[in-house]
Amino acid sequence: MDRYAVIGHPIGHSKSPLIHSAFAQATGQALTYTAIEAPLDGFAATVDRFRADGGRGVNVTVPFKLDACAYATDLADSARAAGAANALKFDGSRCLAENFDGVGLVRDIVHNLAQAVRGRRVLLLGAGGATRGALLPLLEQAPALLFVANRTVGKAQALVQEFVGRGASAAVLAGGGYGDLGNAAFDVVINATSASLGQERPPVPASAWQADGLAYDMVYGKGLTPFLQDAQAAGVRHLADGVGMLVEQAAEAFAWWRGVRPATADVIRRIHVPLN
Repeated sequence: MDRYAVIGHPIGHSKSPLIHSAFAQATGQALTYTAIEAPLDGFAATVDRFRADGGRGVNVTVPFKLDACAYATDLADSARAAGAANALKFDGSRCLAENFDGVGLVRDIVHNLAQAVRGRRVLLLGAGGATRGALLPLLEQAPALLFVANRTVGKAQALVQEFVGRGASAAVLAGGGYGDLGNAAFDVVINATSASLGQERPPVPASAWQADGLAYDMVYGKGLTPFLQDAQAAGVRHLADGVGMLVEQAAEAFAWWRGVRPATADVIRRIHVPLN
């Protein structure tokens, strides 16, 4: 039976085995999927052992997404743009790397939540790895404006310069600090920072929220995070966490490995935690 796994540190919280097992059952694919905790300095050795034991591919979660990029022999554009990989596929001596996080985010917003990105004003918070992975898929949707806001202004501006001219020609990309937002309003506000993990709130100005817009926190399973609480208090009616993004990126990896894309709605409902 074909073997797959997710590798991280820590890994006990991972929903990936549940998700991929559900996908395999629904699509009639014969495979096993397990969780592997690698030592912080032992990612490559852990993958080598898994491959030697017949492993076909792995998902990669924190803190090893940069290590996965360095380990791979062949990088897809998604992994190269993000500078990180969250899925590997083994083909003899070759190791192919993809980053499906941004694709999963866009699919969740556009298909599951029925919120358009094309032609709308999007605010993306943070300038770290999560933002890097999201930028190109968001730009390919041709938003009217995609603004990257970060506490360290220079980091946001440098990141924007890397991606200027990429994606759809209609997309306008800009970046700066939270203070540079002024009184601008946005249709979609995405929190790609780690603030919610520590119950902190990004300093989004009140003027940025739109009542019929979308507030999306990439963190999942934490209920109403401070970011989502602020959006709710500002009257935003559409609130979402990252559970749909998690399942959609998993479906992309599953399709890449197995050649069949599983349906996602039932799995999202199964692991969704109500926002309250």
